[in-house]
Amino acid sequence: MSGEAEKTERAYVYMVRCAGGQLYTGWTNDPASRLHAHKSGKGAKCTRALGAQRFAYLERCTDKSAALRREAALKKLTKAQKEALCAEWAEKNLPRLSLATRADAAEILDIYNWYVLHHTATFQVTPSSLPEYEDWVDSTRTLIPLLLARDGEGKLLGYACAHRWHPREAYDWSVESTIYCAPDARGLGVGTLLYRALLEVLDACGYWNVYALVADPNPASEHIHQRLGFSCVGRTPHTAYKWGWLGLSTWWLALRSGSERPAPIRLASPEETAAILKKYGSI
Repeated sequence: MSGEAEKTERAYVYMVRCAGGQLYTGWTNDPASRLHAHKSGKGAKCTRALGAQRFAYLERCTDKSAALRREAALKKLTKAQKEALCAEWAEKNLPRLSLATRADAAEILDIYNWYVLHHTATFQVTPSSLPEYEDWVDSTRTLIPLLLARDGEGKLLGYACAHRWHPREAYDWSVESTIYCAPDARGLGVGTLLYRALLEVLDACGYWNVYALVADPNPASEHIHQRLGFSCVGRTPHTAYKWGWLGLSTWWLALRSGSERPAPIRLASPEETAAILKKYGSI
């Protein structure tokens, strides 16, 4: 199933917080793309004027008709009632960051395999197995902390990590980032939160360069990378075939600059990592 086909099967009602505290209510089948449209001035006239910031409320509905009915009901609420609903949603859904263990592999795999089957964020087409991912979690954690984001009820919202950009020793100071959010958590700021925390962890480890490979086109992902300071350093067309030919863009962020010999990479201490996770404990 393609990413576009999958979008038509989902429906959400949402409220977006604007710069002046106002709430805009709407519905969508793709929260991440819709929020990006609002924030970039391509959404509703109201959010273009008021300046959309983030989701304050997001609720999944059974289909478009249900979302439209729920949207109409939300629009009838008073401002105080909407704020109470948003506060309740935030308490339940805003992420708490933690470090992954082997025991988290099944939940991580559920998220990743969803993208394998339904999205072009990964070019993998055959789902991975749990034993593979248990080993992957263990091997990843030996080099770089594997970060998790969970909501107030413990549901996994997303994960972030990095791995070597190239196996040869001269590339020791360069990594490729990996960020995946649960389907229902896209567009909530979870990916950006995880990414910022990951970049700070990578800096603490002593890395110099972070690369990201992005399926082309993917405007939402490109926007996030641009906002975090990445530069696009290359595009290749017809790179992979998944429900059609796709291109690939390469993004680069320099954590350090200079010509001196770099210090050896080290694993960030538990104290350093804990401080970073605490700093990014909520959106």
